[in-house]
Amino acid sequence: MKTNPPIKTKNTDRRSREFLTSDEIDRLIAGARKSGRHKHRDTTMILVAYRHGLRVSELVALRWTQIDLDTGLIQVNRKKNGLSCAHPLFGPEIRALRKLKRDAVDSPYVFITERKGPITTSTFRKLLARAGKNAKLKILVHPHMLRHSTGYKLANEGVDTRSIQQYLGHRNIQHTTKYTEISPDKFNEFWHD
Repeated sequence: MKTNPPIKTKNTDRRSREFLTSDEIDRLIAGARKSGRHKHRDTTMILVAYRHGLRVSELVALRWTQIDLDTGLIQVNRKKNGLSCAHPLFGPEIRALRKLKRDAVDSPYVFITERKGPITTSTFRKLLARAGKNAKLKILVHPHMLRHSTGYKLANEGVDTRSIQQYLGHRNIQHTTKYTEISPDKFNEFWHD
C-alpha cells in the first residue's frame, strides 16, 4: 500500500513575511536580554548574525581567528558555496565582542556553551524563538530571518544590488534581487502629490 508523504506547511501559512524590520531586530535583542543565563552572549549572537547576514551555521562556526578587534574586521566564511569576504565591524559589535572575549574561557569559538563547546544551531534557534516571544513579536522568528533582514535593510537604504550580493556572499545575483523586489521604497517616486 502506497502512502502519500505529509504535506509540507508553506512559510506563508506560518508567517506573513520572512524578514524583520530594524525596530523588530532591536526589540528581539531587547527580548534576548530578558531571560537566560547568557544574556550578553545571546544578544551578541543576534547582533552579529544580523549585521553580517550570517547563516546560523556560519554564526555557530565563528572563531576568534576570524575577528580582528584592533582593526575592526571580521572574516566571514560563507557556507553553501557562498563567497567569503571581510566585513567591517562597528562600535556596538566591537564593544560586545570585546566584552565576550574578556569574559570567555579559552576556546577557539566565539559563541560557546557552559561546557566550552560551540553553540549548536538548535540552541540558537531556541534562544532566538524565546527572544521573539519575550519581545512580543507577532511573527514567529527563525535564524534565517536575520539574514533576510540584512538584505532587506540594505536594499531599503538604497545599497546597490551588486554590493548586497557581495556582502551576503551570493554567487548568483538572482538570490539577491528578492531584497530589492520587496523593498517598498522603490515605489516612493510613483505618485507626487
